[in-house]
Parts: sequence; C-alpha cells; structure tokens
Amino acid sequence: MSYTNGSGASTSTPDVIVVGEALVDVVSTSEGTMEHPGGSPANVAYGLARLGVRTSLLTSIGDDERGALIERHLGSAGVALLPGSKSPGRTASATATVGADGSASYEFDVSWELPPVHPAHFPKVLHTGSIASFLAPGAGSVKSLLERAHRECLVSYDPNIRPALLGSHAEALAVFEDLAPLADVLKLSDEDARWLYPGLTFEDAAARILELGAGLAVITMGSAGSLLATPATRVQIPSVQTVVADTIGAGDSYMAALIYGLLCRSTDGLAPSVLETLGRTASKAAAITVSRPGANPPTLEELTSELQPAV
Repeated sequence: MSYTNGSGASTSTPDVIVVGEALVDVVSTSEGTMEHPGGSPANVAYGLARLGVRTSLLTSIGDDERGALIERHLGSAGVALLPGSKSPGRTASATATVGADGSASYEFDVSWELPPVHPAHFPKVLHTGSIASFLAPGAGSVKSLLERAHRECLVSYDPNIRPALLGSHAEALAVFEDLAPLADVLKLSDEDARWLYPGLTFEDAAARILELGAGLAVITMGSAGSLLATPATRVQIPSVQTVVADTIGAGDSYMAALIYGLLCRSTDGLAPSVLETLGRTASKAAAITVSRPGANPPTLEELTSELQPAV
C-alpha cells in the first residue's frame, strides 16, 4: 500500500500514520533546564514504534538543529518521517515548567502547516490530535484528511487541550465537536474533559463523545484511573501505583498503548473483556512513563514483562 504527497512521491503504508506537531520541550526544573524532543503526536508515534508497531509521522519541523534532534530521536525508535515533514525554517518549541509534584505547565512557540497529502491507500490506524487539530492553517488540512480517512480506516483522536493556544472556549469546543464524529476512538484527559465540558461529569462527557459518533470514548483521570466507554458498556480501570518523576508524555504513552492494544485485539470487538485489557495495558504504559523523566515510553519488552502476573 502507498500514499502520495504533493510532489507525487510515494511510500509504503505503515500500520499507523500519526499526523501532528513535533517540537522540542524545553524542560525547566529546580535542577536546571534541558531540551527533549516532544509534541503529543510525535510522542504517540515514538511510543508506538517502541511497542514494535510500524509507524510513520506526518509533521512539520524545520531544518535547524532542533529539527535534527527530533528526527534523530524518532529514527532511534524506527519512526519514519513522511515526505514533506521537513521544510526550511525554525522548529517549534514548548517550555515546560515542572512543579514539585511532577506536574508540568507549558508555554508555546508553535506554528503549524501541514504538507498536502493525497492518500492512495490508508493505514490500519490514522491518529491525530493536540495543537495540530486546532491551529490554523494546518488544522484545516487535518480535518480534510480525517474526512477521507474515517471511512477507510480506524481513526483515533486525542485533543490534548492547550488553552494558551486556543481561542475562546466556544470556538475550541466547536472545532472539537466538528472533528469528533470523524473519530472511532477519542481520548480525553480529565483536564481536557473539565475544560471542554465544565458542567458535565466524566461519565456524561464520555456519553457526549459517543453521541457525537465515536465508537470508544476514553477519559484518563490520573491517580483515579481511566474510563473506557462504548454505546454498550462502560469499564473503570484503576491506575497503576508508581513513584512519579514527572507527568510529561503520560497521556501520549497511554494513547500509544491503547492503539497498540486495538491493533492486537481479537475478534471480540470492544467487549468488556477487551476494554479491560486495553485499559490495563495503557495504564501500565503511562505508569512506566511517569516513573522516569521526560516523555520516555516503554518498549514492548518492558510493557509485556510488567504486565506478567505475579507468580
């Protein structure tokens, strides 16, 4: 299978294509400042590749040193950058300030423009989210791609809300609810759910997502675990207890492991037992990630060994 970019070049289709921003996280802690490759979609792509999934990323990075850092980082896990993802200019950045409890707050220096893509064939899963789905002009290209993809493959979406980069709440909610019907799987963090739907419980927010057309709604709630809901059933998954280094990349590791689980599931669809396995696997991946600094998701070996039952 293949797709073509605007130049007509073609490339074989991986199992998952992730569409969205890649940037450099400038992380400031009490011990100093370091730079790490980041961006929610890039983190998801990296996490998938670490789990052995053939993954490509369609993004927009510059031809500067930060862009080269991102490319080396993604390549180390086996993520392929799709043609058109590099262009002259500056690579986006996000300054993350980590508090004493490991939580992070962000300031962004981001522009987002997606290269034109004309798919000839689609992957098994197309994933997008975060800044890429809200920030013009690239957000319009993301929506157009989802409109074509949602009838051809499984589409997953994680809005990963960044209020500092959005307009009014009404504008952002309209964009989100315009994209939600194009997704089969939609994940919100508890912070996302509170910001998008301040008057709703997490259960009601999940129900709203299902009403919009998603087949699986997932809400992660930190130490309170996660909720996985379909039109037929709801499953609560407890969190995995761990010592937190920081929370950078936790939601992205959860998302990567969720997609991995969807690719590996049996013919039981989204039965309660399948949801239970999906949620526990994703929760474990997130726990491994928060136990070490930065967006450092588990390898497949680490995840499967951690999931082995105690003897």
